[in-house]
Formats: sequence, structure tokens, C-alpha cells
Amino acid sequence: MGGARLKLLIALAIIAMVGYAGYLYVPVAVDAYYFKDEMHNKVNLAAAQGYDTAWLADQVSRKKSEFHVPENAVITPAQKDGRVEVRVQFTRPISFHLFNYNYNFDYTAKSTSFLTK
Repeated sequence: MGGARLKLLIALAIIAMVGYAGYLYVPVAVDAYYFKDEMHNKVNLAAAQGYDTAWLADQVSRKKSEFHVPENAVITPAQKDGRVEVRVQFTRPISFHLFNYNYNFDYTAKSTSFLTK
């Protein structure tokens, strides 16, 4: 009887730890997903309207606070192969009580090829 209770407590503790880890990780992953979408919107707009890379870097930089992107993020806009692209790199720490996890974001958004002139 005592062994079953111990196993139940261990299982509940593991479920609670996994749930807590998800509680901390999911908002960071969702922010990254929506930031990628915003990056795609900006590169497509820059390609369609003929904006330069400085405009693109400024527009992406303005969205950093909305998606909790650290201020030290590296934003690299470019025009390659007739397409507009922007690369953003940063590390966002997620602090669990026993250890820290670094969420590494390194993504390049490229404009759709039919939008370029």
C-alpha cells in the first residue's frame, strides 16, 4: 500500500515538473514563432515596395520589444539573388529552478521570389 502511494507521488512530481517546464518554455517559443511571422511580413513588404535594407532593419528592430527579443539581438538585412532577407540571432535564457536553458534563435526570413523586381 505504501509503495503505490510513493509511486503516485513520484509520478505526480514528474508531471508537475514537466508542466512547469512547459509553462516557462511555451511563451518563449510562441514569441519566437510570431516574430518569425513578422519578419516574413517585413521582408515581403520591403521587396514589394522596393524599400532598402536599412528600412528593413529599422522595422524589425521596432518589433523587438513586442516579442520580448533581447536588445542585444543581431539583425542582419541583405539583398541576395534578387530577394530581400533578414537574419536575426539572439539567445533568450529560460531560468528553471535547477538549471538554465538558453533558447537560441537564429532565423533568416527571405522574401517571396515573385515580389522582387
